[in-house]
Amino acid sequence: MSNADNNTMTKHINFEDNLFILNVRIRMIHDLLRLDPDPGLFLERTMDDLEFIDKALESLMGSLNDNIRLFGWDIAFNHLSDIEWQFSRLLIEFARDSSPLSPDKFPQIQERFVRITDSEAVRRKAIEGTAVPAGQSRAEPVVSPAEMSELLKEY
Repeated sequence: MSNADNNTMTKHINFEDNLFILNVRIRMIHDLLRLDPDPGLFLERTMDDLEFIDKALESLMGSLNDNIRLFGWDIAFNHLSDIEWQFSRLLIEFARDSSPLSPDKFPQIQERFVRITDSEAVRRKAIEGTAVPAGQSRAEPVVSPAEMSELLKEY
């Protein structure tokens, strides 16, 4: 196996691992919101975590868009879409008045929270525009019909 093949495989495995880790972090924050955390201890850290998840999803979305011909792209896209949906639900729960860390209760985080929700909304819209119906593949042929025609002209 060449180095390039090995790097591609590693990136694919890391992509799945990264999504798994983000899923765990999202669930952790969900669990935190069900408790009564001390804002003095948890507010800034939780905002940092939300910003981290937001930036990580942005990075993974960019990587996936850059590798649209990757084998298993549809599966990876569906996993990313699911994690993005979970993040969206978390942001909604975080913003509720009943949330112990609601941005309405803590004006110092409102601007940061708006940036995160705006970024998530842009990604969500992009995902909805790219969504692949179940059972269909987005993959294009490795060789287009025009390229195949050119190749066959020589014979």
